[in-house]
Amino acid sequence: MVTARRTAESSQDAPVSLTAFSADTVDKLGIESVADVPAYTPNLTISEQSASLTAASIYIRGVGNQEPSAVSEQGVGVYLDGVYVARSAGAIFDLVDLERIEVLRGPQGTLFGRNSIGGAIQLISRRPSEDMEAEIRAGYGSNNEWHGRIRLDSGRLGPFAASLAYSHQQRDGYVDNLLTPASHDPGAINSDAILFALNGDFGDVTVDYRLDWNHRTGNGPYFQLLAATDDFRRFFGASQTFGGDPFIISDKRLDQGLQAGFINRDGELDYGSSARIFGNSLTVSYEANENLTLKSITGYRKFFQDTILTLSGQGNLRGVVLDPVTYAPTIAPVVPFVGNNAPQNQWQFSQELQALFDFDTLSFVTGMFYFYERADEFNRQGLTFVLPGGQAGLNLSPTQAFGGATESMAAFGQATWKPAALQERLELTAGVRFTGDRKTINLVGDVIPAVRGKVEYENVSWLGSASYRFSDQALAYVRVSTGYRSGGINPRTNVINIFEPEDVISYEAGLKTDLFNRRLRFNLSAFQTDYDNLQIQQFTAGTGGATARIVNAGKVRYRGVEAEATIVPVDGLTFTGSIGYLDPTYKTFLYRDPVTDQVINVADEARLPQTAKFNAHAGAEYRTPVGIGELSARLDYSYRSTVYYFALDRVNPFNREVRSRPDHNLRARVALSEISLGDHAALEVSAFGNNLTNQENIDFGIDFGALGFGGASFKRPRTFGIELKANYR
Repeated sequence: MVTARRTAESSQDAPVSLTAFSADTVDKLGIESVADVPAYTPNLTISEQSASLTAASIYIRGVGNQEPSAVSEQGVGVYLDGVYVARSAGAIFDLVDLERIEVLRGPQGTLFGRNSIGGAIQLISRRPSEDMEAEIRAGYGSNNEWHGRIRLDSGRLGPFAASLAYSHQQRDGYVDNLLTPASHDPGAINSDAILFALNGDFGDVTVDYRLDWNHRTGNGPYFQLLAATDDFRRFFGASQTFGGDPFIISDKRLDQGLQAGFINRDGELDYGSSARIFGNSLTVSYEANENLTLKSITGYRKFFQDTILTLSGQGNLRGVVLDPVTYAPTIAPVVPFVGNNAPQNQWQFSQELQALFDFDTLSFVTGMFYFYERADEFNRQGLTFVLPGGQAGLNLSPTQAFGGATESMAAFGQATWKPAALQERLELTAGVRFTGDRKTINLVGDVIPAVRGKVEYENVSWLGSASYRFSDQALAYVRVSTGYRSGGINPRTNVINIFEPEDVISYEAGLKTDLFNRRLRFNLSAFQTDYDNLQIQQFTAGTGGATARIVNAGKVRYRGVEAEATIVPVDGLTFTGSIGYLDPTYKTFLYRDPVTDQVINVADEARLPQTAKFNAHAGAEYRTPVGIGELSARLDYSYRSTVYYFALDRVNPFNREVRSRPDHNLRARVALSEISLGDHAALEVSAFGNNLTNQENIDFGIDFGALGFGGASFKRPRTFGIELKANYR
């Protein structure tokens, strides 16, 4: 059962391409955050960004956003219990106690609306149980990783039922930084999370309150240099000559290295990061009569991050530095790039009102949505700009600081009709949404005097779909939908760089089947997405630090297919599989040549950033009763083709060097469950492994362009673990 259309229905009845994961599946697949979902989902890419513990770039069918700033809009909407999580900088958090995950592919411009131009990811937490229950689990794994979770259910006490879940995770790093202890090595983490849920059932009125909290501290993955210019290598390669640490550069994954820290905002040498995510929501539902339900969803969320940007992969280097005024040379500490993003703050308030009507053959939902947020960042950076020839450099300390506010209002409606004359086999759906956005931004830091900008946008998105159920086993549908991603003002420059909204129109046809007495489920969809005013980030790091321009580069057409299958040939044995294929064609990609100052069309050069053209998954699970319980074994293989992180090689000369090559991942899990501990308790013992072939591949890459180097962080090496889980009911 899913809520892809704001009402509960079977996933096989929803005329939309979606993938859903139950709580049991989330456990068996080892999904700990949204970053783990793409391995099992067609045409979904999520990249965990270097240095940050919570930032992600999320793309569905080639549509997304790679900018993690506190004022940048997402291309894929993330929703937690119906509340929009506005910032990709806080999109990775511990999934403490989920009922299910839903991934909706394609524009969700009517019912979800705000910046869900590529699709939506819904995270739905578990409701409190009607009975008193308890669950506890604990595990240990590679890199001295400990994890545990406990959930307590009060059961129904009068009109109320409550649940409380707490989880803890900690591990040492998986790359040995010779400058820190193991608990502070790259990849180390210490995380605590809480989810509290309260349900009130008052007959026609139900009230659901959710509170989630996550505190993460640790160190981002080791970011190592992969490629550099000759001048860059010459300058930093002389470090040992002047008494500094050796210069480290390698295109292979390093298990040991040097990663110097940075002076944080408190004046102390720091190597790590911390983040706090807090949110709560209140959902009130009133069943006015058998045909009408009124619903209110109120949400408030906060996000804070303090991150040391260790994006050099170097120790304490030394080199020849020129005084910026007298040009007198001295021997001094030098660094390719480092920084402190602190503080990064964001808070948001949202209110949604819905009216759901359900008659015999006609149902529709209508409502209004309001959203307001404020966000700010203060980014101190340190870098050595290498002068031509590589004999000397300039030590620079640029500061980027900005803040902004966003206000958005929308009204929407969607109706579905099933003609009685056709035994309700035909379903026709139409929807429309009006959105108005207002945004302001202040650029400060090195911008003197401060610059203030303001933009306003309006949009009308619509949807039309038709589906026909040929039998209880087969449903076919066609769907046309549009989407909108707000424009804005780029925070990464020292001038007002305004970019316009993106618009898409998507055409999709699909088939959903349950065949051979439900032994085979096969779903297929084909789509075409026409993209206009594509927003592209052009990374332009230089003496001003890690800067970028955002431009509306032009038009692109995406075509692709998606297929998912589940096969149960005999009781106890299940095979699952999926594939996603995406073929992008740029119609126009406008670029201003810095030499001629002419705008030219470079569509034939453009790449699709942060998206794989092909991904696939194959899994097998066998379950059988044994003397003391049930034995299960599961094996999952995932493949993803090459991912580039930037659109143009001419802007990012190390784009090929920092790309993520084709990725293969093999996971396994063996469990013995339903071990009786008495009349009301049961135990499960499991062992699991990830990246079993120990593949070395890039997780996230950055080309620093004019600074003369490119680098990346690599995926975590092979891991193993064991877990115990006990239930009391």
